[in-house]
Amino acid sequence: MPEKVVIIGSGPAAWTAAIYAARANLEPLVFQGNPYDNNNKANGTLPLGQLALTTEVENFPSWPAGDTKAYLKSALKADDVDFPYWVANDKDQPTHGINGPELMALMRQQAVNVGTRIESKDVVKVDLKKRPFTLTMHDGSSVETHTIVIATGARANYLDAPGVNDFKNKGVSACAVCDGALPRFRNKPIVVVGGGDSACEEAGYLTKFSSDVHMLVRRDVLRASKIMADRAIANPKIKLHWYTELDEVTGDKTGVTGVRVKNNKSGESKEVPASGLFFAIGHTPNVGFLDGQVELTDMGYIKWTTLARTYTSVDGVFAAGDVADDYYRQAISAAGTGCMAALDAERWLGHHGLV
Repeated sequence: MPEKVVIIGSGPAAWTAAIYAARANLEPLVFQGNPYDNNNKANGTLPLGQLALTTEVENFPSWPAGDTKAYLKSALKADDVDFPYWVANDKDQPTHGINGPELMALMRQQAVNVGTRIESKDVVKVDLKKRPFTLTMHDGSSVETHTIVIATGARANYLDAPGVNDFKNKGVSACAVCDGALPRFRNKPIVVVGGGDSACEEAGYLTKFSSDVHMLVRRDVLRASKIMADRAIANPKIKLHWYTELDEVTGDKTGVTGVRVKNNKSGESKEVPASGLFFAIGHTPNVGFLDGQVELTDMGYIKWTTLARTYTSVDGVFAAGDVADDYYRQAISAAGTGCMAALDAERWLGHHGLV
C-alpha cells in the first residue's frame, strides 16, 4: 500500500514536516540520507543537515544560553544506533545553550516520539509522471507514495583551498547570520570571499561584530547590484582586495588565525591576519535526483508556484526549507515552511479522499 507522505531530507524543514505529519496521523516516512556515503560526507549532506555542521546556535527561539546537559540526557537516547549521541555518562557536556548537532538530534527525536519512521537511505530517483509516485533508493529498494515533501536543502559552496576543511566550524563558515556574532569573531578582523550581492550583504553584516572585514574579489569590480556594491565600498570597516584570491587558510588548535591570499594579476602573496573566513559564493540546491521533473527557478531552486503555499509544479509534491528558499536560508524559516508543507500535504490528501 502506498505511503501517505514521504519526506526527503533531514534538516529543520524535514523534521518539522515530520512532526506535523505524524501528529496528523499521516504516518510519515523520512529518508534522512545515507550516513556512510562518501559523497554525502564531502558535500555536507549527511543526515541531520547543514545545521549539524555548525557549533553554537544562538538565534533559534527557545534556546537561550544555559546548562542544557540534564535536559539533553533525558530527551535523547544515548544508545541510538543511527545517531550515537554524546550525552552518555562517559562523555563530558559543556555548559552552554544549544549547538547545531544537538538541536537537530532533538528535532529528530521529537519526530520519532510522535510516530515518524526513518530510513537512512538516499533517494536517487523519483517517478512523478504517474500516481502514486515511486521513489528509488541507493540500495535499489523503492516505495510508492501519494505525496512527497522535498526538504533536501542547499549546500553552501566552498573553495577547495588548503586549510578550508581543517578549520570548518573553527573559523571557516558560509553563514554570517548564523555565526558572525560568536565570540571568536568579535572585535577581530574577518575575511569574506565573494563579490556578489551575498558577499556584500554578509560583509556589511559582519562589520557589526568585527574590527574590520577584508573582501577578496577576483576582479577589479563587484558583481553585486549597484546599491549593494556602493554600500560595501562606502563602509569604512570593509577593505576591498581587488584581483585577489584565496590561497590558504592558516591557524592553530584554537582555529583560524589568518588567511594567505594571492593577487591574480601580480602574483604577489600576503598573509591577512583574521579570526575567521566566510564564504559567500552561493549555494547549490540538492535537486539532482529530481531529474528535471519539478520546475526550478533561474537559480536552480525548486519553484514555489503559489503564494504563501509550498506547492510545486507537480500536484501532490511540496517543497520546504533551503531547497526552495534562496533568500532567508535560516533554520527557523526552514522549520516554518516544513510545518506549512506538512499541512499542505495533509489537506491535499483530505481533498483527494486519501485520509
